[in-house]
Amino acid sequence: MAAIESLLPTEAALETLFDRLWPICRSITGEGFRRSLAILSEVAGYQKFEVPTGKKVFDWTIPSEWNIEDAYVADETGRRVIDFKASNLHVVGYSVPVDRKLTLEELQPHLHSLPEQPDAIPYLTSYYKERWGFCLSENERRKLKPGSYRAVIRSRLEPGSLTLAHRLLPATEKRSAGEVLISTYLCHPSLANNELSGPIVGAYLYDALRRVQRRRYDYRFVVVPETIGAIAYLHRFGAQLKRRVKAGLVVTCVGDDQNIRYQKTRRGDAELDRVASVELAAYGKPHEITDFLPYGSDERQYSSPGFDLPVGSLMRSAYDTYAGYHNSLDDKSFISFSGMRESVALYLRVLLGLEANRTYRATVTKGEPFYGSRGLYLPMESAADARAQTYRMMWIVNQSDGRHDLCEIARKAKCSILDLEPIAGRLLDAKLLKPV
Repeated sequence: MAAIESLLPTEAALETLFDRLWPICRSITGEGFRRSLAILSEVAGYQKFEVPTGKKVFDWTIPSEWNIEDAYVADETGRRVIDFKASNLHVVGYSVPVDRKLTLEELQPHLHSLPEQPDAIPYLTSYYKERWGFCLSENERRKLKPGSYRAVIRSRLEPGSLTLAHRLLPATEKRSAGEVLISTYLCHPSLANNELSGPIVGAYLYDALRRVQRRRYDYRFVVVPETIGAIAYLHRFGAQLKRRVKAGLVVTCVGDDQNIRYQKTRRGDAELDRVASVELAAYGKPHEITDFLPYGSDERQYSSPGFDLPVGSLMRSAYDTYAGYHNSLDDKSFISFSGMRESVALYLRVLLGLEANRTYRATVTKGEPFYGSRGLYLPMESAADARAQTYRMMWIVNQSDGRHDLCEIARKAKCSILDLEPIAGRLLDAKLLKPV
């Protein structure tokens, strides 16, 4: 396998992509999603699909397409006291168009803030119920004085479509071992960790994997609006995924530098769960492994009982575990581009571990092989790294009985699967192992 470090994007590349995507107002449908997808496609070359308004996708129906040009609340002098152009979080997503004069008392039911976080602008949406509203910080809300205000939202709700996208990366081996799903979402405006970190890491993960010379799995990189997008994607491609997907990861909340957390698949004991556990332990930094939860992001769609795909997630500050979750505090100052780069590396490490994880049977089973006659034995006087190689070689030969894969052997030897793969290759060349 290629050295992981050589496959990673620079922090500058990650930041440049972030800065281009940040100003765009995204929602589950509309031009903001498509503009953002076009920028990401410069890295990953996504193929786009449109699902028309009104189409039934399992228990859901694709809503009208929403686009917005401008929105504000102005006081009696015409000054904008709430301005969509200052932050696209100021408008409740999917707000219907409005142009009304109201008293402050009449306006208040349409205003939303977070009293417990007075400096933060909340992120709110109303995809499936027609209403309008504005979001602002509690501190700004308290400054509003009684009087007359004009509320304007120049939006359009009309027949259109919901956009899905994927990029397929085929295996380099003639016979694929199956498919790995990498899915992320692109539908939150002006949220850094909970929105942009996922699609940015996903795009550069594709860029890294395409440069790995030997791949036995096909990879499917998916970008959808969260929830309904994943459901619509499953409606179109779910039968194929159910046949072919051997492992999957939902990429979300990977933009800061907090400890990594792996959330297991619904099955809890899938090969991906074992590989992730071994690779995170070998990585040597603090981490957490948690059980599957039927809420969070799109892993709950891929893991719904009718599909039950083995989909987990590697995250950092996940969902509602940090103060900026779903509000304006989740901005560029919250994230770390070095942490984001490390997130690409961790995803890559797990996927390369999955690639390397095979099962072998030793050809010499009565006593250990005579390694020296094959040029494999390294004397105890060798350097520490050479002794470690011998130690791992003995673990592989002893445990390769057709029942233990390299992941299980790495767990027992307390190392990475990637540490064992080149040793297993030498043992294969020496005809001391054969693949099962």
